[in-house]
Amino acid sequence: MDFMKWLNSLGELLYEVMSWLIFYPITLWRSVTHPLRMMAYADSELHDRQTEQFTDTLNPPLFLILSLLLTQEIDEALGGGVNPIVAKQTGLAALITDSTTLLALRLVLFSLFPLMMSARLLRAQGTSLTRQCLKPPFYAQCYACAPFALVLGIGVSLGHVSVPHAGLASGLLSILSVTGYLAAETLWFSRRLNQPVGRGLLHALRAFFTAAVLAIAIGALFVVR
Repeated sequence: MDFMKWLNSLGELLYEVMSWLIFYPITLWRSVTHPLRMMAYADSELHDRQTEQFTDTLNPPLFLILSLLLTQEIDEALGGGVNPIVAKQTGLAALITDSTTLLALRLVLFSLFPLMMSARLLRAQGTSLTRQCLKPPFYAQCYACAPFALVLGIGVSLGHVSVPHAGLASGLLSILSVTGYLAAETLWFSRRLNQPVGRGLLHALRAFFTAAVLAIAIGALFVVR
C-alpha cells in the first residue's frame, strides 16, 4: 500500500514538473508582454481557494525560481565554467558548494527586488507592514522580476563569452532588462497609488536602488576574504 502511494506521489510530481514545459513559456510571454496585467492577476488569484489559484500559469515564486535556474543553466552552457563563488571556498563562499546552493544565493539576491518594491508600496499607501499585507504585492512583483532576472542573467553571461559582439549584446541586454523592469514598476506604482508617472518613477527608483545596494552588499560578503 505504501509503495502504491509512493508511485502515485511520483506520478503527480512527474506531471507537475513536465507541465512546467508548457506553463513556463506561457507565463514568461504574458509577463513580458503584459506585466501590469499579470501583477493584477496575481492579486486576484490569491483571493481564490488554494486549489484554484494560478491554474493556467505558474505561481509567481516558482516562476522566479525557474527563471533563475534557467539563467544558471544558460551561463553554464555558454561556457561560464565554475562560478567564482563556488570555486573560492573561503569565508562565506564556503557555504556555496554546488549549483543548488548557488541557485539559493541567486534567489535570495533577486528576491530582494520584489521585497523592496512591495514594502515601498505598502509604506506609500500608509498600510501596516505585516506578513499578510506583504504577500499579495510580493507575489505580483515576482511576475515582474522573473523576466528582469532572466534577461539580465543572459546579458551577464554573454559578457563572459569570447565571440564577436558578445560584449555589445551583453550591454544591450543588461540595459534592456533594467529599463523594461523600471518602466513596468513605474506604471505599477503610478496606478496602484493613483499618482503621476513621475512620482511612480521615484518610488520605483528608490526601491530598485535599495534592493540593488542590499544585493551588492550581500554578494560582496561571499566574494571578500
